[in-house]
Amino acid sequence: RREDGFTLVELIVVVAIMAILLLIAIGFHVQARERAGDATAKSNLRIAVPAIETYRSDHGTYAGMTVAALRASYSSGIEGIEILAADATGYCVWAVAGGRNWYLAGPDGDPTTTACA
Repeated sequence: RREDGFTLVELIVVVAIMAILLLIAIGFHVQARERAGDATAKSNLRIAVPAIETYRSDHGTYAGMTVAALRASYSSGIEGIEILAADATGYCVWAVAGGRNWYLAGPDGDPTTTACA
């Protein structure tokens, strides 16, 4: 007598392989979302730098700088940042996207996940 179909062992192996592939795909998806969030935060910081430097050029200092003033006078595209500190010689700007904090200590710093000193 002949029976067509798959055995239980064959079905379990196929389900196990599919589960492994799904876990790999989820891992790649999570990493891609993190990288996209990091890129967004860094981009927001870099977009603000020309406006910040123009503010300093016009006022002779970074002190008194606000996001609202930067948007109104220098670049309406500034978003997703917060000015944590600004004095006569430097500034610290913060951005968050994708759950990680990014900081930019200026005028010569690069975006980093380490808070400004």
